[in-house]
Amino acid sequence: MSKRVIRSEADDTTRERILKAVMLRFSAHSYEETGLRDIAADAKVDMAYVHRCFGSKEKLFYEAVKATFQPERVFVGETRDLPSILAKDVLTDRGKDEIRSLDIAIRSLSSPDASRVLRELMMEDFVGPLMRKHDGVSEKRAAVIAALLGGVGVLRDVIGAAALQEEEGGELERIITNVIASLLDGEPDNDCTKSTSPSMRPSG
Repeated sequence: MSKRVIRSEADDTTRERILKAVMLRFSAHSYEETGLRDIAADAKVDMAYVHRCFGSKEKLFYEAVKATFQPERVFVGETRDLPSILAKDVLTDRGKDEIRSLDIAIRSLSSPDASRVLRELMMEDFVGPLMRKHDGVSEKRAAVIAALLGGVGVLRDVIGAAALQEEEGGELERIITNVIASLLDGEPDNDCTKSTSPSMRPSG
């Protein structure tokens, strides 16, 4: 899944230093375990400054996931290449100092507040952009693609399922590419619309 390389740089602004500390903290600790004081200590700044820059812990979590997801990485190419791009992205091995959006999400799924943020970002940064990129694909199918990629990511990178450990360009990549292509280009569902359904719309 999408990722962000986290390294301290000499020219980092204080805000950038805080954001990197937030991403590192949430990739190692759950939403409930993390407080503004922890993040301030990690970033070596005053807690009041963290609050002034980002506001609430929920906003910090939102910014951390958004910064690691980087939807522009997968939605900038040609529409016809989307299935292959998405399949390659989910099967790319983690590099040094990389934090993936999944690393943050998986630790906080039990939190209602974090789950609300994750639902919002799924719509904002994946489902919505996918529907705009591939004209005609329904929200339902876009959400199924998100579920497919998230599930593969969890089973491959978190659980370590042997069948999903394969180098780029192999059978697994072709399978995932074909499944995504069939969801994007298959016959439309009778009950699918392009508008956001109440069941999928983020609460709050």
